[in-house]
Amino acid sequence: MTTAATALSGVIPPVCTPLTPDYEVDKGSLIRLVDHLMDGGVDGLFILGSSSEVAFLPDGHRKVVLDTVINHVGGQVPVLAGVIDMTALRVLDHVRTAVEAGADALVATAPFYTRTHPNEIAWHFKAISAQAGVPVYAYDLPVSVHSKLTADLLLELAAEGVLAGLKDSSGDEGGFRQVLLGRRDRDLPGFAVFTGSELTVDSALWMGADGVVPGLGNVDPHGYVRLYQHARAGDWVAARTEQERLFRLFGLVAVGGPHMGRSSSALGAFKAALHLRGVIDHPTTALPQIPLDADEVARVGKFLADAALL
Repeated sequence: MTTAATALSGVIPPVCTPLTPDYEVDKGSLIRLVDHLMDGGVDGLFILGSSSEVAFLPDGHRKVVLDTVINHVGGQVPVLAGVIDMTALRVLDHVRTAVEAGADALVATAPFYTRTHPNEIAWHFKAISAQAGVPVYAYDLPVSVHSKLTADLLLELAAEGVLAGLKDSSGDEGGFRQVLLGRRDRDLPGFAVFTGSELTVDSALWMGADGVVPGLGNVDPHGYVRLYQHARAGDWVAARTEQERLFRLFGLVAVGGPHMGRSSSALGAFKAALHLRGVIDHPTTALPQIPLDADEVARVGKFLADAALL
């Protein structure tokens, strides 16, 4: 991929947000993380997404992340900015901030908290697109927003020029394939479709997906880039082998066990891994997430060692 004006493809990790022990954005660690990802050969960066802890970050923190990453990247790769919030007027505030900061594209979920009709979801995305002036990507995340973005809705908005693409984190493989088939049937080649599942990237690419937005890509960007390159070269055995290595590495997200939420465990494990790899200074996660203890961090280290990352 080259610029945000063309259809995106490849590996676009959702960038973690390093924090100091007192919960401020650690700008130095964030810059090192961006360099780590770019050294891994990624095709773009997605800031202020789920793995960025966007739901936990005050607006001031979001602005620091936007300015730090966009200024440091300097146009070397496209930067997609999450503008995720409950309803359209709140989202439009984030749109203005992200566009003024220089984001190449925006990523938004359906509205949430309120009960929302599909017609209102469509209006939500149309309002975002009308103001943005840059490409808008839909983020299908029903586990968090409690609305599933249907293939028909997505493809209709794509045909109208409202949406430039999709990050699918729905877990609905049938629905994902329906989007891919509908894109082909309606002749919408510019509508980019990404999987958000770290564990089935080889399958998604084989079905025709354009790329992946992997949270685990923070920890091992090189692995996801190799996987993507193998798939694009048609070497599906090598792609499967790399996917299986990453599948095993993904086990680190469960080290928190039953005494914390899965989000706390996964994001804590990603940050612990980045800290152990010397990329970020602190593995702090935002309140009220429960931090990993020393034994859990040691287990993360074992996963890294098994994956030849330490």
